[in-house]
Amino acid sequence: MNILVFGKDGQLGKAFQGLFEGDYSSAKNQVQYIGRAQCDLSNPVDLSNLLNQSKPDLIINAAAYTAVDKAESEAELAYAINATAPDLMALYAATHGATFLHYSTDYVFDGDKKSFYIEDDPRSPLGIYGKSKAEGEEAVESAFASSSSGQFAIFRTSWVYGDGGNFIRTILRLAKERDALKVIHDQHGIPTSADWLARVSLDLALDQQMQLRTFSSGIYHAVPSGETTWHGLAKIVTQAALDAGIQVKTSPEAIKPILASEYPLPAPRPMNSRMDNSKLQLALEQSGDMSKLQHWNEAWDLQVQSYVSKLAKDGLI
Repeated sequence: MNILVFGKDGQLGKAFQGLFEGDYSSAKNQVQYIGRAQCDLSNPVDLSNLLNQSKPDLIINAAAYTAVDKAESEAELAYAINATAPDLMALYAATHGATFLHYSTDYVFDGDKKSFYIEDDPRSPLGIYGKSKAEGEEAVESAFASSSSGQFAIFRTSWVYGDGGNFIRTILRLAKERDALKVIHDQHGIPTSADWLARVSLDLALDQQMQLRTFSSGIYHAVPSGETTWHGLAKIVTQAALDAGIQVKTSPEAIKPILASEYPLPAPRPMNSRMDNSKLQLALEQSGDMSKLQHWNEAWDLQVQSYVSKLAKDGLI
């Protein structure tokens, strides 16, 4: 099986590379990792040529334009990477009977819902980043709507952290520099480990022999169960650092809650990013391999603590 992984230099792309070279390795699979140096996703010709030359059976699009604020002034580039590129990938997969895994975001919602979002809730993005990702979702669905071959999964996720820059690493850096921090407490969501996200994605798409299995195409909310706020996450992160023996100036008690309105940014953010994940859990249960729920049932706060502990062990804090 030929596998293409786009976004190899991002947090999720690195997680996939680690899995395909580790727990999910198979001599039957040929995996090609694609970054900016290998293909300019804003160039449709480059992307089409790569797809036609590689002839992938499985396409994993972990690439995205994620500079939320910068997107407001770089709309054309954001749409090219977040909408046009996945459209071309989906069209190839639908035409050639391939499997397509695509990653989207809580930013396709406006955050006004008072409860957890489900997959069928209407898209209502606030800024250019969210609008470009929403258009990408629609393009993928449309590409497969008129095809009887291939399959796809759109994994909506939120607050991703892994091997790269992210909120958790920023808090750890600031906590070592400052005696106190102010963090937003009225935006709600769920932190998602890139490694966890990659694992549950492959658990849906692959069988025990690491070959493709059939699943129901559609959108899946791929986040751990639970919820928190940026403020709540920051407190857990600093406590985890202390538990790992890292000296920080900011104690969890010294992290003060503030309103999002006190920290204005160029692009609006959804206040509620909580997503119901029961659809994906059911799909994993229906796969017939109950061992796949091992990854699913890992509590988000324990994942965060483990992540911080590993950063400390590796000397990255």
